[in-house]
Amino acid sequence: MTSVARAVNLLLADVAVGDRLPEVSHDVTATSVVLGALATRDWRPMHHDRDFAIHHSGTRDIFLNTPNQAHWFERCIADWAGPRARLGRMEFRMRASVYPGDRMVVAGEVTEVSTDATGCGWVTLALRLTVGDEDRTVCTARVALPVDDGDNPWTRRSTQWRP
Repeated sequence: MTSVARAVNLLLADVAVGDRLPEVSHDVTATSVVLGALATRDWRPMHHDRDFAIHHSGTRDIFLNTPNQAHWFERCIADWAGPRARLGRMEFRMRASVYPGDRMVVAGEVTEVSTDATGCGWVTLALRLTVGDEDRTVCTARVALPVDDGDNPWTRRSTQWRP
């Protein structure tokens, strides 16, 4: 397996199964948890009120919300693939919470490379958000990449876009 360096505009031909995406890491703080919740208009108290999180939710502290985690997966993909890459779909499963004081790492690997009937180039990625050796959230994403310099997945519409 090889490691692909960050690309300005990654093309489908630049990618192979087994390629690894550069890791994105972040030291989680109470501020990053609260700002993530505020940015996504998630007013549920377990994402900003430590007392509520501990005494009513039964967790050890406030924790990252779902859209905040989605952002970190999207950031990892965008940093690797560049601005012409277009997310087709993403599914993830949260196995455990991410708390202030955790150092989270988001990493991924290419599991499939293909071109569909319309000529759109696709990569499937297996990603994980880990804290230490523990997978806290696992993710699968399908991402459209340009097949050549003249292609732009963002211009695809209707029958030309089948994520």
